[in-house]
Amino acid sequence: MTEQRQMQIGEVAERTGLSLRTMRHYEEVGLVIPSARSKGGFRLYTESDVERLMVIRRMKPLDFSLEEMRDLLEITDRLSAAGSGETPSEEERERLRERLDSYRKVADARCETLRARLSMAEDFAATLRQRLAESGGGPGRR
Repeated sequence: MTEQRQMQIGEVAERTGLSLRTMRHYEEVGLVIPSARSKGGFRLYTESDVERLMVIRRMKPLDFSLEEMRDLLEITDRLSAAGSGETPSEEERERLRERLDSYRKVADARCETLRARLSMAEDFAATLRQRLAESGGGPGRR
């Protein structure tokens, strides 16, 4: 295995757009464990850790619970275990794929709900712009 560059928490926070507090919380609940610690005890992350944090970040707007996030990450970890000596059996792979597909369906449904809500919000904003224009007002005018 090739050695990956290690980054401190501040750099990872900047790259992922997550706060230090959020990253520490994800560590506390077991979603992302830093790959290493420096001699001074600082958390050290690899590119794989950053990718995992980005997956979590993308799950957040879809309102997945911490437990669902943990389960989904475990599923993807098991499915990608090929080559690590812990390759799941074909039967287990099929079960994992079925569980992953059920999460995909939930994500698709939640995306559709968010699209509908966004459409309503955009309609509302357009209505406000129209009323403002009809009243002779504009941005910055009273």
